[in-house]
Amino acid sequence: MKILLATEKPFAKEAVEGIKKIVEDAGHEFLALEKYTDKAQLITKVAEADALIVRSDKVTSEVIDAAKNLKIVVRAGAGYDNIDLTSCSARKIVVMNTPGQNSNAVAELVIGMMIAVSRNCFNPGTGSEIHGKTLGVHAYGNVGRIVARYGKALGMTVYAYDPFIRDKKEFEKDGVIPAESPEELYSKSKYVSIHMPANEQTKKSIGYSLLSLMPKGGVLINTARKEVIDEEGVEKIFEERSDFKYATDIAPSCSEAWKEKYGFRYLATPKKMGAETAEANINAALAAAGQITAFFKDGTTKFQVNKF
Repeated sequence: MKILLATEKPFAKEAVEGIKKIVEDAGHEFLALEKYTDKAQLITKVAEADALIVRSDKVTSEVIDAAKNLKIVVRAGAGYDNIDLTSCSARKIVVMNTPGQNSNAVAELVIGMMIAVSRNCFNPGTGSEIHGKTLGVHAYGNVGRIVARYGKALGMTVYAYDPFIRDKKEFEKDGVIPAESPEELYSKSKYVSIHMPANEQTKKSIGYSLLSLMPKGGVLINTARKEVIDEEGVEKIFEERSDFKYATDIAPSCSEAWKEKYGFRYLATPKKMGAETAEANINAALAAAGQITAFFKDGTTKFQVNKF
């Protein structure tokens, strides 16, 4: 089988070498398309691939149509909204992600952003400590659990809400207080870190109604997806409450304007940095290669995210 690694934003050299070794040791052919600058290059290259590994690259219906031999796509990371699942399912192409491989990197970024905004983004002036404060974790998956653990280690009281976890013991065994609703989570948490995917239920779900419930000095941290934020609602809170702060790993369309208007109350990374560590880079790359070789060896589809 021909296994194509296609990345506009390339993996670290060690990660690419690891993918190549896993693929070739399993008896497959390794193909690479790195730092490509035009979608046409991907469309041309994918035509000969049986499997595809991507990062944040857009796997559109046009790409799928060109990939006549494609059997599996693996997104090296947790989110997979860059892949057209409908087109893949129509062709019975398996789509997988690599959950958990980037989790620690993202969780560490959350803590770093919390500290940064609490210290006025390191501008002159008196900041505050996060020790002794309340932290709300909105969605208690791989990243959320690590954020909760780190928050507790820093002396924070941690709340969590996840609509898919019905048993409160899932939270309580970690020393985390379960919130009954998003409203309860936001009303009790000075810091809220969000970790849900972007879908029809979550898009623009974080906005004025929830943020207005946060205690004085409320801080929202977003390392999830841009689409879950209602930007108009966030701006309304910024205007009404001079104590509110927002830190995001996914800059909104109005980022430059917010920097001008709100100064150190607003922090945005220059590009998505959550998974930008050497360790996460390698972990996700090797996991993707391993999942593909297991799929071709014995049909393993453990992390499949589409249905057909």
